[in-house]
Amino acid sequence: MNGHPWVFASDIDRAERGVRPGDIVTVVAARGRPIGMALYNSHSQIMLRMLTDREMDIDAGFIKERVRQAISLRRQLGVLGACRLINAESDGLPAVIVDQYADVLSVQILSLGMANFQQDIVDTLVEELKPRGIWERNDVPVRRLEGMEQSTGLLYGEVPEQVQVTENGLTILVDVKRGQKTGYFLDQRENRAAIALFCRDARVLDICTHTGSFALHAAHYGAKDVTAVDISEVAIDCAKDNAKANGFTNIDFVTANAFDYLRQQSDAGARYDLIILDPPAFAKNKAALHGAFKGYKEINLRALKMLEPGGILVTCSCSQAMQPHLFQDMLQQAATDARVGIQVLEWRGPAKDHPMLPAAPETNYLKCVFLRVVK
Repeated sequence: MNGHPWVFASDIDRAERGVRPGDIVTVVAARGRPIGMALYNSHSQIMLRMLTDREMDIDAGFIKERVRQAISLRRQLGVLGACRLINAESDGLPAVIVDQYADVLSVQILSLGMANFQQDIVDTLVEELKPRGIWERNDVPVRRLEGMEQSTGLLYGEVPEQVQVTENGLTILVDVKRGQKTGYFLDQRENRAAIALFCRDARVLDICTHTGSFALHAAHYGAKDVTAVDISEVAIDCAKDNAKANGFTNIDFVTANAFDYLRQQSDAGARYDLIILDPPAFAKNKAALHGAFKGYKEINLRALKMLEPGGILVTCSCSQAMQPHLFQDMLQQAATDARVGIQVLEWRGPAKDHPMLPAAPETNYLKCVFLRVVK
């Protein structure tokens, strides 16, 4: 297993009679040696989610201590207030996501075995952080693969329609109840701050802006004008509220398909100093990788064509299947077809509150590359 927290159905010889989906089981190697404790679910291709590499009791106390350890890391990082509190396998709590937005917490549990401990997780979060409210965001189709229903709702206290947080000196309004994922993309926090070097007096294009996070940072760091594009009218409306909350009047928000907009602007000869591409995951799995590669290449090629010499492209992928070497190959192909040279200035990942496991490449999902165009 080499430390990987997942064991797939194809790697399992048999389960003992009477073991039920959601049970905690002892995992035994071929020669009978116990190799740890795991959550079992015969409904899922990930049949075992490892909890520990030794035999021990897995009870409410075990889970609560894991939650406390996760919160301790965020205290150590100094990011409590707006952060990823629990990052699933990377924090030893498989398929559990908890995000903090000021005094409101958003909880997502995608494993049947961990769902049995939901109340223990909530109780520990209340004990440690005393939030105003906790909201359940279990409205994710992947739960069906675990044999669970989708659900949302109040788990504790009260949760307002919007929550206000502060990120890098900016005011951000978050819709915890209906926003994408758990309401906001916290993993890009440090990458958004890193664009500061390239924003002064720049013409900026932010593609797939969602609720405006990169666009707001560009304006904050001195951009001359910013165009922010997203296909979701709901997201654009929230982005406009965010711009108003920060007093920005130089951001033009556009509701449009990213591919169509980039093609139109490129064909029209539009020019920019900084372009940010932060699309949703094009490849949900390996089967979708070929089409995803073409999609990433298309948007990056168009962006590279529109950048001035010395211009900066910040290009991202959150597709786990698009591994770093493939993303790098795609960027080189896009640059070749765009007939420009590129210099990689920085290769970044998620913020520190999204720790990764060396044994599990899937936890290293986010690629954020800063490129400079040389013509």
